[in-house]
Parts: sequence; C-alpha cells; structure tokens
Amino acid sequence: MRRNSIFVLLGLMLALTVGCTNKKSVNPLANVGSKQPDKVLFDRSMDALKHNRFDVARMTLQTLINTYPDSEFVARAKLAVADSWYAEGGSTAMQQAEIEYKDFRTFFPNMPEAAEAQLKVANIHYQEMEKPDRDYTHAMRAEEEYRALIQEYPDSKLVPQAKQRLREVQEVLAEREFGIGRFYYLRMAYPAAIARLKTLVDRYPLYSGADQALYLMGQSYEAEIEVVRKNPRMGEVVKGKMIEDLTKDAADAYGRIIKRYPAMDRAVDAKARLEALHQTVPRPTRAMLEQNKKEVASRHEASMVSSLLGNLEKHPDVAKAARVGEPTMVDPEPMTATEVVRKISNSVSSGDNKVTVETTNGTVTPNQEAPRSDAPTAAADPASAELKPTVADPNELKPNVETDPNALPPLQQSNQLDNNGVSSGALSSTASVKSEEMADISSTKKKKKKGLGKLKPF
Repeated sequence: MRRNSIFVLLGLMLALTVGCTNKKSVNPLANVGSKQPDKVLFDRSMDALKHNRFDVARMTLQTLINTYPDSEFVARAKLAVADSWYAEGGSTAMQQAEIEYKDFRTFFPNMPEAAEAQLKVANIHYQEMEKPDRDYTHAMRAEEEYRALIQEYPDSKLVPQAKQRLREVQEVLAEREFGIGRFYYLRMAYPAAIARLKTLVDRYPLYSGADQALYLMGQSYEAEIEVVRKNPRMGEVVKGKMIEDLTKDAADAYGRIIKRYPAMDRAVDAKARLEALHQTVPRPTRAMLEQNKKEVASRHEASMVSSLLGNLEKHPDVAKAARVGEPTMVDPEPMTATEVVRKISNSVSSGDNKVTVETTNGTVTPNQEAPRSDAPTAAADPASAELKPTVADPNELKPNVETDPNALPPLQQSNQLDNNGVSSGALSSTASVKSEEMADISSTKKKKKKGLGKLKPF
C-alpha cells in the first residue's frame, strides 16, 4: 500500500515537470509598437522634413534607398527627396528639385504621384517667371511642362490646375509678343508688325488683348496701303492690285474681331473701319458671343495697390488671364516679315502682267526689261517696290484728306497714343461712325480708366 502511494506521488511530480517544460515563453517586448527598420527610417525622415531639417531628412531617405532597395517605401522616399529640395527653396535647390522629380518620373512613370512630380516641375518655372518685357525663358519652359502634364496624364485630377496655370503663362507670353508688334508699328516697320501680331492671335486666342492686336494689325495693313499709294515709282495698275489685296487683308483682321471677339472693346471700332473701307461687316454667332462674354467676365482687373506693388515685383501680374476656355496645346507655324512681303509680291506677280503700263510726261511707255543693278540711272522694279515698308521722309505719309476722305491721317507720336498703343484719333472716318451702337454684336461700352490708369501714357 505504501509502495503504491510512492508511485502515485512520483507520477504527479513527473506530470508537473513535463507541463512546465512544454509551456511557451512570453517575450515582454512582443507586440509593443515594433516596426520594420525601413519604416523607422522613413518616419524619421518625415519628422525631420516636417521641422525643416532638410539635410537630415535627405540623409535618412538616402540611407533607406541604399540599404533597402526592395522596400515598399523606396518610391515615396525618392519623391520625398525631391520635395525636400522644393520646400527648401532657392535657385540651386529648385534646380536640384527639378532633377529629382524627373528621375522619379523616369523610375516610376505609372504611379499616380508621377503627375504630381510633373506639376511640381512646371510650378518651378512658373514661380521663376518674369514680366513680359524681361527674360521669358522660364515662361517658355513652364508652358512646355504644363502641356506635357496635360498630354501625358489626361485623366489626372491635376489637369484643371495645370490648364489654368497654362492660361496664365500664355497670357504673359502673348503680352510680350504684343509689345514687340506694337514697337514695330510705332517704328513704321509694318510687315514686321503684321507678322508678330498675326502669330500672336493665332497662337494665343485667349489673350486679353487679342482684339487690340487684331485692330493694330488692320491699321498696319492700312498704313501699308498709304505707303503704296505714295510711292511715285510704281505703276498705277500695280498700285491698284496691291491696294486691293491689302484692303482685303485689313478687312479680314477687322472682321475677325467682330466674329471672334464681339464682346470686347474694339468690336465697335472694327465695324467702323469696315464701313470706311466699304467692306462687308460680318455678324457673330450667338454661341461665339456667349463664349466671348464668359471669357471677359472671367478676367480680373488689378487693384490700385497691386498696380503700385507690381512695378516693384519681379513676377508678372496674371489677373487678366482668362479662366475659361481651352489653352493652346500646339503652336501654329509663326509668320515672319519676309513672308508678309513675299505674299504681297506674289499677289502682284500673279496678276495680269500684260496690262502694266506707266505714264511719263503724258505719254504711255510700254513694258521694258528691268534695268541692271550697275546702271547709272536704274528705274525701280514695280514688283520689288513694296519691299520698302517705310519711306525716307515720314512726311510723305501725310495724305490729302480733302481729296481723299478715306485716307489715313499721319501717324501720331507715342505720347499721343492711348494705353494700348493705337492712335485714338488715327482714322479720319472713324469719328463719324464711332457714336453708332452695335446692337447685334455687344452692349459692352468702353470702360473709363480709374485710379492710376489715367497716368499711364501707353
């Protein structure tokens, strides 16, 4: 009996020993905020970036990229490196940020963040953009990068923002082109002015001064008519052909204002000039009228404080940029002054050359071969007479208004021009027509200058 009790006691002790041996040990640090090392590095870099410790953040992110190349945080780490340069600011940092963003798009082109990287690249050049009369390199680069975002990521939610920025950039570029065209107009280099202004309106139809550019182009064509009319070395038949073609070109420019920009200020002036030239006045469609009204309503006028501070700032004022409409994605072929002159020459040479005669002292002389350039007294070639857009004496441009009521008055000096660079009383026949309303085009009236706008001579 006693022996059995001993065996039972030994069995119980053995069972207790086995139970204690099979029991799992518990780690007191398990499941207490444990993280992977790559996640730890990424969190540290984000905290450093949040506190503007950009060097520490970049070193930590580079350690993550080099140590754990297969980590799921590598893509976000490369984007964060670019963001750190972007947030640091400065010319050098922005250049490095652009390089990092482009590297990210190269390695991860299909990620949703690729569109964001492209937008940041465009924004870098947008922030460095200068006024229209200064260096336009960053404006051109910004236009290129915004177009790339819209074309490569059409389904991105960032496209509307990119389109608005693109409209603002194109407003600045268009203002630069208008300034150059106006400069050529004031210097009476009319073919160069026509080339610049036509390129402007074809490339940037949403420009706030597109109607002004077209009107100035029409005036340039009319000034060319006066140059041809006052040329004494050109045959009357050739003159008539050139004047007819130039009048048609001027009418096309004025008609485009009425058809495309009927709600803008120059629509009334364009109608007056068409009537003075005895040309048909087109009628705009209701859809185009509504579209142009929306474009005009979407623009903002700069306040007096903005106008004062704008003279001291480096960056341009983009308040006048439209906020509706599709920006231009592909630039049309630009026109040059040589092409303008060639077009006029071709229009003359393509006419009936059999009827070209000249009168000298009351007698009619037949056509003769063009003289050699080395001849002592060489007569001018009628086909090349229009290659000179200006004359030696500006007073020769003064027409006789009494004998020719449709003639242009002499060009005024720059201090007599309005704020858009066009003579306010440039045309003799405009004064009698300007009082008429254009009920079929727009009820918009010209706004009076307020504040400091009165002090601007151009």
